[in-house]
Amino acid sequence: MTLQIGFLIFPRFQLIDLAGPFDLFAQVPDCRLHLIWKDLEPLRATAGCDLRPTVTLGACPALDLICIPGGTGVNALMQDAEILDFVRTQAASARFVTSVCTGALVLGAAGLLRGKRATTHWASHHLLKELGAIPVEERIVTDDKLITGGGATAGIDFALAAIAQLVGREAAEVAQLELEYAPAPPFDAGSPRTAPLAVVERVRADSAATVADRARIIAELHAAA
Repeated sequence: MTLQIGFLIFPRFQLIDLAGPFDLFAQVPDCRLHLIWKDLEPLRATAGCDLRPTVTLGACPALDLICIPGGTGVNALMQDAEILDFVRTQAASARFVTSVCTGALVLGAAGLLRGKRATTHWASHHLLKELGAIPVEERIVTDDKLITGGGATAGIDFALAAIAQLVGREAAEVAQLELEYAPAPPFDAGSPRTAPLAVVERVRADSAATVADRARIIAELHAAA
């Protein structure tokens, strides 16, 4: 039976959060991929390129796996009742409910992280607790049918783990080899635990306003509950 895999995309989504997992799932036989949004007009990613959705919220089939990527546009999604209702509805019947990077905050705003172990991008990791999650500092965190990936490139690792659960380890390894995923970065700056302090401080400063806005949104969600 064809697997239905859906990625929610939105204005200012993070391209790498989507592209890595999408390419890996595309290697899986009998797997149909959907790019989901409210309409079919092109959406601009944070990197500046445009991507056209393939299906609207209303026309989207029941998904075996739903994935929410991250990006600065997550802040708007956390306050979008139509999107949150769609995510809850799909999550109720999906085999796996997943996110990459700050997409986890959308799952949290939809009430899907309460009492669940989860991760997200390190700069927003502290917000998980405010959304009822049990924060875990790992690259991939699985809790029953919930799978969350850490920041950006962790989406590749997340997708491999999800493919293994959906169709078996060998299929995941085939996809990994097809894309020659054998990371060997030239610098050890991919985590705040290993990056130079000046680099960490610069990234924190760059994201401070966005993270503060997320904290405000979460406080408003609590006030409205």
